[in-house]
Amino acid sequence: MEQKAKPRLRSYYDEQVVPQLMESFNYDNIMRVPRVVKTVLNMGVGEAIQNIKVLDAAAEELTQIAGQKAMINRAKRSIASFKLREGMPVGTSVTLRHENMWYFLDKLMHIALPRVRDFRGVSPKAFDGRGNYTLGIKEHIIFPEIEYDKIDKVKGMNITIVTTAPTDEEGRALLKLLGMPFKAN
Repeated sequence: MEQKAKPRLRSYYDEQVVPQLMESFNYDNIMRVPRVVKTVLNMGVGEAIQNIKVLDAAAEELTQIAGQKAMINRAKRSIASFKLREGMPVGTSVTLRHENMWYFLDKLMHIALPRVRDFRGVSPKAFDGRGNYTLGIKEHIIFPEIEYDKIDKVKGMNITIVTTAPTDEEGRALLKLLGMPFKAN
């Protein structure tokens, strides 16, 4: 059986981050060290109500960014003021785990985020209280897979990084050691 190469960020996590976290938080067992479980990319496309082709383009672009096929999300309930009916397509999302997640996080932290205009770092306060981090991106064109000439409209997206950290402090330490460019307070 052929052995796959380990993602660069995963190797860094195993060799550098785990010992540093064990030392700084005094973990007695290596299984208590926080780790990244999954990364969820979500792109809401409200214009899909009038034009379904916008949603197809968004799903294709999200597939290119993630390296994994995007799933189309449908409305759970009807909202008359938005002319939205239950079951209508409203967005697209991808859940990345294992190798795909590590490759995406490496690309996000070291290639895509520095390409944001006037980038000074991401907010260190966007944790949910359980160690998970959510990041909003206004322009999906920061990813190198997207060809600027072929897109019809710049779209935003949300990226949620789910960790096993029990507190925000531990989650922040994990992401900082992995290379997430947090803003200085």
